[in-house]
Amino acid sequence: MTEPHIPVTEDELHAYVDGELPAERTPAVEAWLATHPEDAERVEAWRAMGQALHARYGGVLDEGVPKRLELDRLVKAPRRWIYGAVAAALLAFVIGGGVGWSVRSVSASPADPLELLRREAITAHKLYIGEVRHPIEVAATEAHLLPWLSRRVGTTLRAPDLASFDLKLLGGRLLPGITAPAALFMYENPAGERVTLYATPLKTATSGLIYKEDNRVALVEWVSDNYGFAISGPADKPRLKGIARASYEQMEKR
Repeated sequence: MTEPHIPVTEDELHAYVDGELPAERTPAVEAWLATHPEDAERVEAWRAMGQALHARYGGVLDEGVPKRLELDRLVKAPRRWIYGAVAAALLAFVIGGGVGWSVRSVSASPADPLELLRREAITAHKLYIGEVRHPIEVAATEAHLLPWLSRRVGTTLRAPDLASFDLKLLGGRLLPGITAPAALFMYENPAGERVTLYATPLKTATSGLIYKEDNRVALVEWVSDNYGFAISGPADKPRLKGIARASYEQMEKR
């Protein structure tokens, strides 16, 4: 008989939501959720977000391949939902040796990669800094936070220590990025001011720190070794650039 106290892994929770959990583990996961309300709430949030995204983007998955992309060896690969508090449907196609692309990159018109990074990072920042109950998906105190996000994003991530700026790491979450998954780390000071660090694979030229403002929110972005990073927060240029510089120096040690 399955007992409720049997530990359940993060991957098993995702598999449960995805409908990919082995049948023999389902009773253990359901027993775990019955006695762990925080995990049960996360699972319901993932499921609800997946349903909402399916309703919004499901039609795109069934659209035909654009004429300009029709090749003799174009093969449709299985689609998969990536869950966090937010998720996105990714439709991958393998061309010849295996060059993939997502629905987002195909449906969007060509744009400057840095502009795409800026838009995604600012959008994520604005979306989550106002959250009271669910600003993050995994708390900073959880040991699997960095290994999990590093595995999903594809590089060893570091959550910068920003204590010198009076900022404490709350935790992080997984997001759909520009062409691949993205990680979002959230920091907060005693006054409730929040700053986020966004990281995602981005194949473009390396760049230095670039400061941009969007109304009362600002961002400092940079690209290093085919990864894009962005620090977003209140539009205080000296402070935000200082935070970004400290983050850059620590992230470069990855």
